[in-house]
Amino acid sequence: MFTENWPSNFSEAKAVQASLQGQVSVSGRFDGLPEYVAGVDVAFREGGAVTVAAICVLLYPGGHCVEQVCFSEPTRFPYVPGYLSFRELPAVLGAWLQLRTKPQLVMCDGQGIAHPRRFGIASHLGVLLNLPTIGVAKSRLVGDACEPGKNRGESNPLMANDEHVGWLLRTRTNVKPLYVSPGHLVDIPSSRALVLAAGNGYRLPEPTRLADKLSKTRT
Repeated sequence: MFTENWPSNFSEAKAVQASLQGQVSVSGRFDGLPEYVAGVDVAFREGGAVTVAAICVLLYPGGHCVEQVCFSEPTRFPYVPGYLSFRELPAVLGAWLQLRTKPQLVMCDGQGIAHPRRFGIASHLGVLLNLPTIGVAKSRLVGDACEPGKNRGESNPLMANDEHVGWLLRTRTNVKPLYVSPGHLVDIPSSRALVLAAGNGYRLPEPTRLADKLSKTRT
């Protein structure tokens, strides 16, 4: 359904990215609170030959996990910086099709618009699913931000070429901050608030923390 005729080389991916990136919307305040939020993470096995995607769906905010799925398939796309969504999303979309509980918000381990072409994995997935998405990354891809204060909830804008693309957000006191950026259908202020509300005392928001664990342990 989603991955028919999926790009298999850089030139095809570049054309697809250029055609889809204009569909990303991060304007207008995120309306209300979701009932369910999903976390998405991807791991690679057999030297990168196999992609494993995990999705965990939780009650929001801070609720228990109501469903988790894992899906693996041969990796379809090579490692190309700035085009990692083309490597990871086929397995993510395979996992998505297995879900019975469809979330109203998805948090991805990766970038949203904090990307050289404002089209990280969270943006790509959001456009394909037409759902609100947020990128929650452990490291910086683009932009600069001053280190926030040491307390949970403190943040500073992540700026790329004078454009506000997200946040450097402290999600746990005295722990290294995360790079948070909206993916699609979520505005920049809401992305920070939604990620903080999904915390459960850890550095990572609970949906992506559980998905990270599942992707690395499911056989």
